[in-house]
Amino acid sequence: MYAVRLWSVRHAKGLNRFYKAFERVIVALHPVWNKIGYDKVERPFQVMEKATKGFLFDCQMCGQCALSSTGMSCPMNCPKTLRNGPCGGVRPNGHCEVKPEMKCVWVQGWAGAENMGDLSKIKDVQLQVDNKIKGRSSWLRVVRMEKKVGEFAPPPPKKPVAKKPDAAAPAAAAKPAAPGEGKAA
Repeated sequence: MYAVRLWSVRHAKGLNRFYKAFERVIVALHPVWNKIGYDKVERPFQVMEKATKGFLFDCQMCGQCALSSTGMSCPMNCPKTLRNGPCGGVRPNGHCEVKPEMKCVWVQGWAGAENMGDLSKIKDVQLQVDNKIKGRSSWLRVVRMEKKVGEFAPPPPKKPVAKKPDAAAPAAAAKPAAPGEGKAA
């Protein structure tokens, strides 16, 4: 797997181009996923995503994929799970201080970003991992975010607040009518 992961970083430009096309297709298929139900397609997507990204990138299925921003080097492969750059312990040869036999994922990420021809995205701050979505499909999450579905849907409009009775209204209006009062003769 490690050799394939290194291959993926070397071929980051082509893999990123393929992913962008794939993303356009799955976003365009939103009406299908919505009709079937996102809950029902989640499991097949998880299986397919884990097999594909697990093979190519040693994907840890964090649910918040950053591969397109990190040069196709998964930051979750860092033994310290650092999502925003290397720690201070990168060895002079670019290897990890925790796993000396492994190249630092951020050194790989920088090389992958250079291969992609876009060093700007690797500088984007990645959010910490939300463990509630760990194991879920990040592909479907992208569609939901793009189409504002589920937890990404805009909040419903607020209902107008009912006005309270005016406190300055005459007390007679609030006083119940006595029997026989106010009836026509």
